[in-house]
Amino acid sequence: MTAPALRMGTAPGRGTLLAAVLASGMVFLDTTVVNVALPRLGADLGATVSGLQWTINGYLLMLAAFVLLGGALGDRFGRRRVFLLGVAWFTIASLLCGLAQDTGQLVASRILQGAGAALLTPGSLSVLQASFDPDDRGKAIGAWSGLSGVSTALGPFVGGWLIDALSWRWIFFLNVPLAVLVVLAAMRWVPESRDEDVSRTEGTGRRRRRFDVLGALLGAIALAGVAYTLIDAPTRGFGSVPVLSAALAGVLGAVVFVLVERRRGDTAMLPTGLFTSRLFSVLNVFTVVVYAALSGFTFFLAVYLQNVVGWSAFRTGIALLPMTILLLIGSPRAGALSARIGPRLPLTVGPTIAAAGLLLLRGAGPDASYWWDVVPGVTLFGVGLTLVVAPLTASVLAAVGDRFAGVASGFNNAASRAGSLLAVAALPLLVGLSGTDYEQPAELTSAYRSAMVWCAGLLLAGAALAVLLIHRPPRAAPASQPCHTLPASTPPR
Repeated sequence: MTAPALRMGTAPGRGTLLAAVLASGMVFLDTTVVNVALPRLGADLGATVSGLQWTINGYLLMLAAFVLLGGALGDRFGRRRVFLLGVAWFTIASLLCGLAQDTGQLVASRILQGAGAALLTPGSLSVLQASFDPDDRGKAIGAWSGLSGVSTALGPFVGGWLIDALSWRWIFFLNVPLAVLVVLAAMRWVPESRDEDVSRTEGTGRRRRRFDVLGALLGAIALAGVAYTLIDAPTRGFGSVPVLSAALAGVLGAVVFVLVERRRGDTAMLPTGLFTSRLFSVLNVFTVVVYAALSGFTFFLAVYLQNVVGWSAFRTGIALLPMTILLLIGSPRAGALSARIGPRLPLTVGPTIAAAGLLLLRGAGPDASYWWDVVPGVTLFGVGLTLVVAPLTASVLAAVGDRFAGVASGFNNAASRAGSLLAVAALPLLVGLSGTDYEQPAELTSAYRSAMVWCAGLLLAGAALAVLLIHRPPRAAPASQPCHTLPASTPPR
């Protein structure tokens, strides 16, 4: 099926862009405000630290494991169809999140929400890529990126206000009216498209490419096993049957995943031949490390500022605003700089500056001032992260052949989610935070300060990787299509 070639100045073009921007905006909004809501929902539902961890990680687990499969489903069965399925799924799960009466219900709903996001996230961009005339495609994607960045920047204001004025539940309920607008716009204006490419088999004509559902399931089992082990070990004990079983399942899932992907070759969800490129392998390790530090930082800072410093959810959300603005404005410039001088310097200097910001934030005490104790550290962290995002994306895409650009971008996105998941799972264990300690100022202060040191150490490890092992890729890649769903960035198709 050939999609109509939409133009930017037409009603169908504007309507398709509106649907894509609003849909991705739902995901980006939840990404920025759920951390801010953790103290309130934890107190309301009587959650332990592990409950807060699973509130974040249930979502990340499904998104990391199934985002590549979600993109492939759209290519096969129709991008608009799968996009709308993702919107509906995500919205129903959001409604269930807002209605949750205990931590178990919330975590289960967040897992469902992550599965919907795995369909929605690649779809919001792929409908633009497939629907617009080549002459307008770059403008459409640029507009999508900028408007999505604005929605991310508005997240702290809107989410913080909703939490303070109404309830944490409204950060999820807000998705319902947005989803109605997305569905109406998509049904009215978004054209259907799918990938009609087929591969030939010797003597049998044509066949469609296979889905690697088994690979996605094995990846989910591996991540879930490791996450459960790290999260529940402090309360159950490392020698308990559930924890040992989860650890075994995680290790076996990872081993079998590698074996299955290697056997399937180019039909695999993750062709293992990509890792013959040492640069591609190093860049993805770098991604895991840096995004682990980012997620560990935001997880602890949001809880600390509310439960120790005593700030409102709105003020806590605004505390992260300098980082968002810097990413929104600075990422294109960092991409252009990397294209001129190569990625090594930005990927070395960026994490180092970010680490300095975290060490500065470590000193913020119970009577912390917004302008003197928080803004400088968050700004330094934002400057460092801005130097990383676009150069990292361009380098990942340039490290592999053009035919693997989509899967390389998708895997790098999954690597960033996996790094976030592992950090949220492991850091409370490493700093001794468990049970309801996050409600006790003394215990939380000690854990927060240790966590900032751990996150700074991860960033410095990333800088060491860059200076020792990262070099200029053999070809340039566009810096306008980042792999990660950060402000001013573009998730994979």
